[in-house]
Amino acid sequence: MKVVFLAPSYPPEMQQYTRGLAEVGAEVYGVGDTPVGSLPASLKRHLANYLQVPRLMDEDDVVSRVAAWLNGRPVDKVLSNWEVMVLTAAKLRERLGVPGMSYDTVKGFRDKQLMKDRVRAAGIRTPKSMRVRTVADARSAAEKIGYPLVLKPISGAGSADTYRVDDAKELERVLAKMEHVTEASCEEFITGEEFTFDTICVGGKPVYMNVAQYLPPPLIARSEQWVSPVIITVRDLEQPKIQKGIALGKQVLSALKMGDGFTHMEWFFTPKGEAVFGEIGCRPGGAHLVDQMNYTGDVDLFREWARAVCHGRFEAPLTRKYNAAIIFKRAHGRGRITGVKGLQSFMRAHGEHVVEEKLLPVGAQRRNWKQTLLSDGHILLRHPDWQTTYDMAFEAARNITMYAE
Repeated sequence: MKVVFLAPSYPPEMQQYTRGLAEVGAEVYGVGDTPVGSLPASLKRHLANYLQVPRLMDEDDVVSRVAAWLNGRPVDKVLSNWEVMVLTAAKLRERLGVPGMSYDTVKGFRDKQLMKDRVRAAGIRTPKSMRVRTVADARSAAEKIGYPLVLKPISGAGSADTYRVDDAKELERVLAKMEHVTEASCEEFITGEEFTFDTICVGGKPVYMNVAQYLPPPLIARSEQWVSPVIITVRDLEQPKIQKGIALGKQVLSALKMGDGFTHMEWFFTPKGEAVFGEIGCRPGGAHLVDQMNYTGDVDLFREWARAVCHGRFEAPLTRKYNAAIIFKRAHGRGRITGVKGLQSFMRAHGEHVVEEKLLPVGAQRRNWKQTLLSDGHILLRHPDWQTTYDMAFEAARNITMYAE
């Protein structure tokens, strides 16, 4: 099987999907903007061929260059797991006559307003929302939807440029920050716990499912610098409130005509016990969520995704052994990391449950917390009991402190 895989080297986790494709027998034709000489050796050995393009985000240019490069050679799949490339993959499939999700179908997973329109048309509870392109549009939408509300880019990801707005005065301040955003979704603010619903699908039907909880919700985590964001995968998916989210997610997949591959959905569980749709992408969750899912069941979902999209099968066990928590840390101060307090005592107490400790080392440049949820590194731990996992995660969030200057 010959597979064109867009962006095989960046973001870094894409190298694992490339590996997965090769391990299930695919000949992988990578397309990216990284020079071939700069590709890691660990990636190169999984590529049958590679095309460097000058402008990876130029959809039409990439499609033309890949079509010319293949020069009539048949391929079986065109894939991408990076949010910004899924529409390019769909357009290339249509250009080459390769089966898979159409451009229009994929747009329903990428355009947040179109997504909500299609989901709402299927009778599924979604936040009230309107597409806005101008300041006047946003003011008008705010009057119709009411406060509090959320403003977010139509095609955004990772809560970037996403704001809660509580009144008209705050709306004006937020609009000034969003001048670079050409289209936005103005949405009803939903109060409740926030969860994910993650799947690997074959023919639109989940062959693997995961739920994780955001603690706190991403909107808070991305607006308060000294919060240590925590995400915990849920071991027990049979809980009534979790089942409500799973049922909702399956309805959404049907409404949006999902095909094969990963999906990452966010949903709310309200104080009234209602499951409310948030948004969904036809790609895996970022910020090491797939690593968390792997640790939850001791599986390799990079390979199983590849098996599902190439051969229509999922062969890993579905037993969920652990709740897996990731804690992202943000250093106090600016500049380079100068020290970490509390890590050694935490590891003495809980080290047997820690599966990854990847905090930035002393001397490393602190990252811009506004631009990446990964912040200044993470700790990943797991335990079969939810409360124990939760308590350890928040002990790490409270008691481990990084410093920079």
